[in-house]
Order: sequence, then C-alpha cells, then structure tokens
Amino acid sequence: MTKASWVFNLKDDPRGIARILGPGLSTKVFPGEQVMLSVVSIEPNAAGSIHSHPEEQWGVLLEGTCTRIQNGEEIDCVVGDFWCSPGHSVHGIRAGAQGCKVLDIFSPPREEYKKAGSGFGSAAVKS
Repeated sequence: MTKASWVFNLKDDPRGIARILGPGLSTKVFPGEQVMLSVVSIEPNAAGSIHSHPEEQWGVLLEGTCTRIQNGEEIDCVVGDFWCSPGHSVHGIRAGAQGCKVLDIFSPPREEYKKAGSGFGSAAVKS
C-alpha cells in the first residue's frame, strides 16, 4: 500500500531537500507555503553555530539528548522537550554523547533552505 503524496516520514523521507548545516549536522527540509519543517540529525557531541535569523523557529527533540542554547542560556533537553526561538533570537544546539534528532519548524519558510546546499544560509552567525 503506497501513501498519499501529502504523507511524509520523519525517519528518512527521500523527498526532503538535503542540506549540510555544519560538521556533524545534516537535515532534510520540507517547505510549505507558510511553514517549513527541517528534520535535523546531529552526530554525537557535534554543535551548530550560534546564530540568529528573522524567522520564528520551534524545535522538538525527537531522539537522543542535547543542550539548547538561546540568548546566552544553556538548557539540557531530553526526548519530548520542545522550544521556541522568536525571530532574531541568538540560538544554537549541542548534541549529547549519543547524538540527537530534532524537528525544526520555521515560519515563514527560510528561502535559502528551499534548495539543497550547505551552511545556515543568510543567518547571522555569531563568533
């Protein structure tokens, strides 16, 4: 039985747009008209650059553990935890020893994530 074209899978749906966000961080992106989903896989102890962008971003920890970093605060998270990063907030993530998988939800969709590529796009990366 095949699924309808509007049904997707979090595990590794081949219809997602592949992006490499940084060393040890990869994603499959699913853009809609008003919202964009990004299924991010993070290798053990890998960390994303601290950055900001104008889009609102929600995240849900699906697998593993991580430390969510936002506006200078670091919070350890477990499966089921989710967070909101308002537009322009400074944020990032660091995976735990087993790595993690995160579902990121952007509104509006990030234009640069609508095509395969690498990096955080036009996000302002903090040093």
